[in-house]
Amino acid sequence: MSAASIDVALPRLLSGISQPGMVQLDRHLDVHGPLPAPARLDGATLVELAERSQLRGRGGARFPAATKMRAVRASRGHAIVVANGCESEPMSRKDALLLEELPHLVLDGAALAARAVGAERVIVAYEGPNHDSRLSLEHALKQRRSAGIDSVAFELFAAAETFLTGQETSLVSQINGGLPRPSFIPPRPTQRGVRRRPTLVQNVETLAHLALIARHGADWYSGLGTETEPGSTLVTVLGAVNAPGVYEIECGTALEPLFAAAGGVRGAIAGLLIGGYFGSWLPAAVASELELSDASLARHNAALGCGVVVVLPSGACPVAETVRVAIYLATETANQCGPCVHGSAAIARTLHGIAEGTAAASALADLGRWTSILPGRGACHLPDGLAHFVSTALRTFPAAFDDHARHGPCEACSAPALLHIPPPSKKLR
Repeated sequence: MSAASIDVALPRLLSGISQPGMVQLDRHLDVHGPLPAPARLDGATLVELAERSQLRGRGGARFPAATKMRAVRASRGHAIVVANGCESEPMSRKDALLLEELPHLVLDGAALAARAVGAERVIVAYEGPNHDSRLSLEHALKQRRSAGIDSVAFELFAAAETFLTGQETSLVSQINGGLPRPSFIPPRPTQRGVRRRPTLVQNVETLAHLALIARHGADWYSGLGTETEPGSTLVTVLGAVNAPGVYEIECGTALEPLFAAAGGVRGAIAGLLIGGYFGSWLPAAVASELELSDASLARHNAALGCGVVVVLPSGACPVAETVRVAIYLATETANQCGPCVHGSAAIARTLHGIAEGTAAASALADLGRWTSILPGRGACHLPDGLAHFVSTALRTFPAAFDDHARHGPCEACSAPALLHIPPPSKKLR
């Protein structure tokens, strides 16, 4: 996969990459310079800087980074920072790219986050099977220890490979020795998280942005993007494009220049998936009017989320793609909330029946009803995400679902899958 920018003011995050492989410490410092010393930028000032920059989380929820930091600072006890590099979204590659090629930028941001909340320890979490991330992080930490540039202690944590691993309470549970299961809140991790301490869990892209904001300031950060969504962001572009990969874009960039940067679209397209498996299916007709900002996407009941854009070619079957993802998500439930366990299974089972042409006559109506009542009924957002993913598919491709319900599989159903489905989880139940 490629990593590239699409604007003359970019790259920012990706500026250190000049060739494949990890950016070494000397190259990193040549490009970005050292971090500001605590005497120049203390913890309280750093939080104010994050707030003025309007930095939002890049893990999917887009929650204000400064709000989380303030919550940890206000909690009693010795804080801990968790750099969340568990990219459990199967179609996203941005966090793995940062850990493998730009670990020093992530570690800079994690060290700054620790300064902001008064933490002495940082846990960098990555998905256990991602050996390249582990090797890059280990090498980067060895370089930093030799250079003596960190005043915080780092430790690495290999998380389980499940869809819910990246959810912050699930990740905290694993670090504490438990199962990869989300927990009900309150308390939030900012109040009681790892080792029952106040814990700041931040996505690694968020931390990489913080590392640059600390060096260049809030005004520099907001020199790109929109008034309400400043800065740049990483997007994974996949599907019917000639150069799939990770691209750094200005927030609010239109889809068309993004596709041009990705080598152009191959042939006619049937639709778009924005935001990954918790995201939204959209018709191809809206591509020319879409901008990758929450304000623009909200008009289509969509959000950028984890930063995934998939172009569905006209030769693919949207029903088959939707069914495979729904079955995958239903099997990834943590098995602790009844509405999710039973509701997700019912949705996946009914979708499969529609795809095969064996479902009851009421199946489509049943799906419409279930996807409207399932959200908000679990400890995490898995049922919400599944319901939204399926409901937007039904709305975007009504003729395809109706045809399958009446006649069963189409010729395109046998084509290779476009949307990646990981192998079954080996997690404990």
